[in-house]
Order: sequence, then C-alpha cells, then structure tokens
Amino acid sequence: MFGINGPEFLILLVIGILVIGPQRLPEYTQKLTNIVKELRRMASGAQEQLKEETGVDLNEVDWRKYDPRQYDPRKIIRNALLDDDGPSAPSTAAATTAAANAASAPPSAPDRVVERLSNGEKAPFDSEAT
Repeated sequence: MFGINGPEFLILLVIGILVIGPQRLPEYTQKLTNIVKELRRMASGAQEQLKEETGVDLNEVDWRKYDPRQYDPRKIIRNALLDDDGPSAPSTAAATTAAANAASAPPSAPDRVVERLSNGEKAPFDSEAT
C-alpha cells in the first residue's frame, strides 16, 4: 500500500508520534478512528443505495468476467465469425469462402457515363460559380 514496507511504516509512525507529542496523541487517535468509522458508514450506505437502485448485490457479482485483461480481440472476432445466428445464417465455411473471394476480387468500377466533347467544342462555363 503506497509503496511503503513494514520498517518504513514504523519509522513514519515513530516520527508522527514525536511530532504530534504525547499530549495530543489521544486526540488525534480519536479523530482518526472517527474518520475511519465515517468512511465505512459512507461506503456501506453507497453499497446499500446501489443495491436498492439496481437490484444487484455487489457481493454476488462475478467481477472476473468484467476484467478487461481477459479479452483477446482475436478470440472475440473468431467467436463472432464462428457463431451461428440461426437457420438463416450461412454456414461458416461458405461465409469464409465468400469473404475471401470478395477480398481477393478487384473492386468493380462504378457505372458512370463519361460524356466526351467533340473536337473544337468548348467546355461548359458557369460565370456565377467562378
């Protein structure tokens, strides 16, 4: 916690006791216990409020399934490609073959008509546009 090991914590505790002094130590100890009690009360109140609003008990949630380190994008894509959505979905082999064929086929040019000007004909000019 905070990168402090046991001996460092004890040294900080002794320095804190020396700085605070023996007269004020009970007062600061009581303040610290009150702060800890208040934080625990607030945390339990927030947990109860969350349970009331969502209807989910936090102790029953499996937090491991929400760990982002477990997600592998390749695995997600593979599962999505191999997952059948029902009888209307094409077989995975056919879908893979169709995707491979579509990827290897050259892109088709859009159907557009190019009108060529005859020799000596001037290009149309819009004086308002330029």
